[in-house]
Amino acid sequence: MKLMKSKKVAAALLALVMGASFVAGCGGDKKDDKKAASALSGAVKIDGSSTVFPISEAMAEEFRKKNPNVKVTVGESGTGGGMKKFGPGEIDIADASRPIKPDELKVLKDRGDDAVELPIAYDGLSVVVNKQNTWAASMTVAELKKIWEPNSTVKNWSDIRPEWPNEPIKLYGPGTASGTFEYFTEAVVGKAKSSRSDYTASEDDNVLVKGVAGDKYALGYFGYVYYLHNKDKMNLVAVGDGASAILPSEKTIKDGTYKPLSRPIFIYVSKKALARPEVKEFVSFYLSNASKLVPQVGYVPFADAHYQELLKKLQ
Repeated sequence: MKLMKSKKVAAALLALVMGASFVAGCGGDKKDDKKAASALSGAVKIDGSSTVFPISEAMAEEFRKKNPNVKVTVGESGTGGGMKKFGPGEIDIADASRPIKPDELKVLKDRGDDAVELPIAYDGLSVVVNKQNTWAASMTVAELKKIWEPNSTVKNWSDIRPEWPNEPIKLYGPGTASGTFEYFTEAVVGKAKSSRSDYTASEDDNVLVKGVAGDKYALGYFGYVYYLHNKDKMNLVAVGDGASAILPSEKTIKDGTYKPLSRPIFIYVSKKALARPEVKEFVSFYLSNASKLVPQVGYVPFADAHYQELLKKLQ
């Protein structure tokens, strides 16, 4: 009995020692993991499109978890506002809802830098109305042009179609520094930045959402994700002629049938900034996780092969 008892004690002590060793080993792994995660340091500055902002902010949040010593800041001053900071090198990455312009690129090149263009998702500009709007389920491009063109005579809903309410139409849209503003005016009015000015403008799409949601006679436009996250507050307007009018959706944006308001959206990274380890690691993380995070945010991702090709551009 004493022998058996001694064996039991010995076994128990062995188990404790092994357990302690295992815990110590795990603790060491965690410490090593933390050390590895903290090895990268520095700062990454991003600004620009409010349309791209939700994607970049989600990427930054996930990246910070793995690299807590890298300070990633994401602003949303509009595509034009971001490009004004990107050219002189005030930021490392510009979020853009339209391609970079030659004069914007020239600012970089004049200081010995260049930009790497990275299309990161599809978007569909969404025309929206208040939840109480029961009449404007669809509109033609010609009707949208009539509303938004410079010197428009549209004041009331009945000016668009006589059977619609004889009530003032309240308009909400992006500010003039927005790439969404440029894209919409070019696609709908026929000339970029050509628009009536008597509307509530903001670079912050959440301001536009609040405006449309709070006014029965409102109409506005912005990126699809802002509708998706607020669809309980507003209705989408199908765009097109009669039965061929199309609503934006993941499918219609991706296959291009939501015309003419489907578009790619971008990030641009400075080549000089890309030479810094923290910037290169962040951009690599962005592209490697786009297939997963882009749809979680509410945008339409490209095929995996597209992001793999973009990763090669970073080498």
